[in-house]
Amino acid sequence: MDSSTNSLDDASADGIAKFADRASMMEGRLQAQEDEITLLKSSLSDALRKIHLHDQLLPLLKQQLIAVNPNAAGVLNQVCCTDGCSGRTTLSSSSAVDGIRSPATSQLSDSIVTNANGHIENPVSLTPRSRPTTQDRSTQTEIALPGQDTGQKKVPLPRRVQSLQLEDALAPGKPLVEGTRAMLHRVSGWEEEYEEEQEKGGGEQEKEQSWMSSVEEIIQPTTIKCLQREDYQDRSCSPEELGSPSTSVRTSDSNLSSRSGHLSPIQEGEKKLLVRRNSEKLVNAEKQRKRLDKKAASSANLLSRSPSLDTRAKELVSSAGSPGSRRGTYSQEQSIKMFIRGRPITMYIPSNIQNYEDLKMEPPSERLELDWVYGYRGRDCRANLYFLPSGEVVFFIACVVVLYHINNRTQRHYDKHTDCVRCLTLHPDKVRMASGQTAGVDKDGKPLHPCVHIWDSTTLVTLQQIGLGAFQRGVGCVAFSFADFGTFLCVIDDSNEHMLSVWDCNKGTRHADVKNTNEAVFCVEFNSSDSTNIITCGKSHVYFWTLIAGQFTKKQGIFGKYKKPKFIQCFVFSLTGDVLTGDSEGNILTWGKSAADVKTLGKGAKETFQIMRQTRAHEGSVFTLCTLQGGTVLSGGGKDRKIIRWSADLAPERECEIPENYGAVRTIADVDGEELLVGTTRNAILRGTFSDGFVAIVQGHMDEMWGLATHPSQNIFITCGHDKQVCLWNTEEHKLDWCITVEEYGLCADFCPNGSVVSVGLSTGRWMVLDLLTREVVSESTDGNEQLSVMRYSPDGSFLAVGSHDNFIYIYNVTESGRRYTRFGKCNGHSSFITHLDWSKDGKYIMSNSGDYEILYWDVAAGCKLLRNRFESKDREWASYTCVLGFHVMVKGWWPWLTTSVKSTSSSTPVPNSRRRATSTRATAATSPTSASRTATPTSSPWAERTPALSSGG
Repeated sequence: MDSSTNSLDDASADGIAKFADRASMMEGRLQAQEDEITLLKSSLSDALRKIHLHDQLLPLLKQQLIAVNPNAAGVLNQVCCTDGCSGRTTLSSSSAVDGIRSPATSQLSDSIVTNANGHIENPVSLTPRSRPTTQDRSTQTEIALPGQDTGQKKVPLPRRVQSLQLEDALAPGKPLVEGTRAMLHRVSGWEEEYEEEQEKGGGEQEKEQSWMSSVEEIIQPTTIKCLQREDYQDRSCSPEELGSPSTSVRTSDSNLSSRSGHLSPIQEGEKKLLVRRNSEKLVNAEKQRKRLDKKAASSANLLSRSPSLDTRAKELVSSAGSPGSRRGTYSQEQSIKMFIRGRPITMYIPSNIQNYEDLKMEPPSERLELDWVYGYRGRDCRANLYFLPSGEVVFFIACVVVLYHINNRTQRHYDKHTDCVRCLTLHPDKVRMASGQTAGVDKDGKPLHPCVHIWDSTTLVTLQQIGLGAFQRGVGCVAFSFADFGTFLCVIDDSNEHMLSVWDCNKGTRHADVKNTNEAVFCVEFNSSDSTNIITCGKSHVYFWTLIAGQFTKKQGIFGKYKKPKFIQCFVFSLTGDVLTGDSEGNILTWGKSAADVKTLGKGAKETFQIMRQTRAHEGSVFTLCTLQGGTVLSGGGKDRKIIRWSADLAPERECEIPENYGAVRTIADVDGEELLVGTTRNAILRGTFSDGFVAIVQGHMDEMWGLATHPSQNIFITCGHDKQVCLWNTEEHKLDWCITVEEYGLCADFCPNGSVVSVGLSTGRWMVLDLLTREVVSESTDGNEQLSVMRYSPDGSFLAVGSHDNFIYIYNVTESGRRYTRFGKCNGHSSFITHLDWSKDGKYIMSNSGDYEILYWDVAAGCKLLRNRFESKDREWASYTCVLGFHVMVKGWWPWLTTSVKSTSSSTPVPNSRRRATSTRATAATSPTSASRTATPTSSPWAERTPALSSGG
């Protein structure tokens, strides 16, 4: 049992470390992906803004070009005209005639550059030219221009920089206005068509063809019926203010109307057939036109909804935040948004808050002070119970070392550890203590290294921190040296080799270290008369170490003719200097030095440690040995639960048996030679004598504790956990009132407002109602087949809400003072398991949180209806604030309702721990605002003086 316990502890620590590494890696990847998404959003917004600006400048450019050459309207009508056209025609990216200009010809022209006001700048003289057409599509690759060598190698322009040359639309022989040339960018819709062709993977040839038009038609002289005047984005230049050809082109209503009518063909008296590529798409022309129209409408809709895309892009970047950020962003719609693991959570600000920025976000000056700890860790730890001359017994649970005065019934706490304490030892001066902790992670996922704290039990001040970063997984055993009055500290960590190291307590430096064994190690001690001798024991071994000049030498105990036990559980030193060990066979073995057997070991063999005597002590394992004054020895048994007193020569004197419900004896501490303190494997501490028997002074759960609820009017609370026990505790006397065992794990609980019954949710979806006085089950039901996570009564006790891991909240009508329950409805809408829920003060609404950080609101009175508009619930008053998500958490924090149950796998008892935040997402249950004692004196502070808060776990 002990071997499996230790191996499980090692596996658990290793698993936690690996899980932390994987979680950190995944969070890093998630953050990088979120950053990329944010950047893409910003780039998209910027691109849409530029497209919108280009579309607004296009009418101005058309009028400028028509003012330069009225005959250009024919080509413009083919390219840009959308009214009066039966189908959309996509032109070549180079010109209306499929071909590419030669570099020599292109040098004769420059683009018209328009400034912000729409004026034409940089005029350059041009000569008109005409282009032939090609009627055979198979030969339509490049077009020879007049005066150009047809054999000259053509240099095609990149597709993305090709543009429509408007000189092609001029009539032959028609001179251009001096210094003018125009360029139109690609028509909207070509880019989408090109991207669709790329997705089809048709190769480079198909990509080239996809850029061309998909229909064949003959270009005819075109009529421009009317040109509508455009509303310019920049009002500094109107159509009437356009200059002359040398300066700027002026237009008016009169000359616009004068250009209405038929235009001359591109080349007089000649009908030209323009053969386009990809003519096989002719059958899909109508479908393509509809698709492009839909895309254009979608883009226009997006632009109309986002008048300022620059501002929208900034909002996208600012609202995204870092993926793991919990900081909120404020918007003008009176809501704030926070991010948890990349998920945005919107919370609406109540109406009584006028300016969110002026709210004080810091926590109040009041702080929680640890008052009482219920429980003791004896199930999987040894030698962790010591009695001080001050009348206090020292033990640990979770991250806290407790100093409990057995007569005054008061507690003090050493709470400087950052993770679970695993071992404890007392200095020879009976004042200083050393406690070692295991490895873990902090709230941000960063690793916490194991270490040993040396501290003063009187002042609770840390004197030395030993081995931070030097130990692996955790610290398993610690011991002070006695012969030199505690100068050195011996430590064994939980690594695979169980490294044995000796440290200087005054300097905090390592004196020596050595690999111990790959097997489990249970105990380590210095020889009481020689600090150079160290003994360790564990699975199938007992080692005798000698430390000389910083070097270790090891000798293994030889069992010889005696049966080798599976475990050496404990050992002590007798008055004669011999070593007494207790093993898993129930024997006490006496070890001593003897001369080497030369016949067996050969010449030069040195002295060895062998078994001098074997004493049968217990049925089952001997878990602990304790020496008293005068050489008397106490032994504690496992299976027989007996405590036996032995004389100095190991003759039995007295014995007693502890009650079965407390478990086996784990450790024994002497009080005054007659009175004893006993730690048990069921996490209890007993006090008593052989004559009067033993009673429990400390009790706790034996496994993970999950459920916690406080009584609405009395100073009692109830807990349940994986040990299948339901316990009722008294906060005034700090004791356990009663405890019952159920068939399954208990995970959540809540008291009925009348205080007569309590509901307990189990791991199989079953829940039961217990009578507090008789402890009998008065009602039970089952909801689904998954574990229940939260139970909550409405303020008036008329409803019971049951949150389950099947994503549902089950609502029950409550009658007969909480003894009769009928199903009322079911709340369906969460996408993950329920973690928390609260009722409104009027008992009509529910606020709930789930495992994927949702905040939902429900109208129970209307039939468990989900409230889609969460804005309506911003001013609703709630009877409790146990949900860990919401505006009340971000701004108000947990004051004054800081009563929550925080699950921890490393602790099995309810431990109020001020180190952990109450807003932890691992919280599994919480109490109502009346959970605090109602006898507390009310004050103006939201946190009444000495009002107790309860938390579970460590």
